[in-house]
Amino acid sequence: MPRSATVHRAVTAATLGLALALAGCASDGPGGTAPSGGGETGGPSSSPSAAPRITESAAGKDACGEGECFSLSVSGDFLLHEGLWRQAEADARTTGGGQDGLDFGPLIAAQKPYLAQADLSMCQMETPLADAKGPYSAYPSFNVPPQILPAAKAAGYDACTMASNHTIDQGVPGVERTRKALAAAKLGSTGGNLTEAESKKPAIFTSSNGVKVAVVTGTYGLNGIEPDVPWRVDTLDAPTMIAKAKAARAAGADIVLANMHAGEEYASVPNEEQTTTAHALVDSGQFDLIYGEHTHSVLPIEKYKGTWIVYGLGNNLTELSPWYPVNNEGLMVNAVFGKKGEKWTVTTLRWAPSLIVKDPYRWCPVGTVNPAPTCAPAAAAAESRARTTETVNSMGADKDGAVEWKIAP
Repeated sequence: MPRSATVHRAVTAATLGLALALAGCASDGPGGTAPSGGGETGGPSSSPSAAPRITESAAGKDACGEGECFSLSVSGDFLLHEGLWRQAEADARTTGGGQDGLDFGPLIAAQKPYLAQADLSMCQMETPLADAKGPYSAYPSFNVPPQILPAAKAAGYDACTMASNHTIDQGVPGVERTRKALAAAKLGSTGGNLTEAESKKPAIFTSSNGVKVAVVTGTYGLNGIEPDVPWRVDTLDAPTMIAKAKAARAAGADIVLANMHAGEEYASVPNEEQTTTAHALVDSGQFDLIYGEHTHSVLPIEKYKGTWIVYGLGNNLTELSPWYPVNNEGLMVNAVFGKKGEKWTVTTLRWAPSLIVKDPYRWCPVGTVNPAPTCAPAAAAAESRARTTETVNSMGADKDGAVEWKIAP
């Protein structure tokens, strides 16, 4: 059965406890007592009468078949510019909703049918968050409205990665504000650290149906900004990520994901750093799926030695670029995992193409079958879909079994 956004709790009680603690003590700064944002403690009851740890997946029987199943959704960068928060202002005046005069909900409302089919949905918070009343700023030094996060939670997201080239645009205060806002929105997080101890601890989230999922993330760089301490932001380093994945396995993770923030902007192919790192992670035997973002363009999907690599998810939400059509496109990827013995593997990999449109700004699905077929103009949707499909399949994804994610209106 599809999960209910009003009752779903994607992260563990320990992680939510952390969120409350963080919200209350964020002013302590990086030297304070806030515990880790991603790790979890405890586990299921060992009582013979305890309910099964893993329950039915939101993906449903048609996607899962028989046996234990887990459905993951991942999407690209939340990259906010002034045009988007101006749209959120206009929408708040219309809906009367949102917080502090901004309602980002309508911009991403069309994502809900996709996220409803996932047991864990991961977003990427590309930039630091400001205080609710601002001041806000966009490129090159971002400081964006935190009101995007309650909208993301309402749409169905459960946690966000934070490691990006913009993570420390606003220094340590920006990391602290972002972590506090994520906690307040009841969204888990990983990639931006408040303490050295938490930087070494793997982030493990428990899905709505009880699967323990570790997310190991890293960024290629920080735009030349030197962090105050080396551990402030998780970096793209295969040996470090592999070590953290092993720690996650030892801590009880059922599934381990790698998230790479890397690549050449507006490219249509992964660069050498992406392929070399991704292949090294797969070769370690520690990762069940690898996905990435950063390039502000959709990149190919590859099946390497039996493991799926989604090189680039494009943008989730962004202002339109008049120069780079690929900037306005993205992917929502759904990986359905099945369990054989003690091993979880991806049994189905599905992807849904998307396009940002303007007047008003909206995230629109543009697949051949999608739940909002009139969201984007038909000609623009067809052109974007064709471009995205060609790129996604350029490394053989379709031949290896990846399919378009189709949801009927």
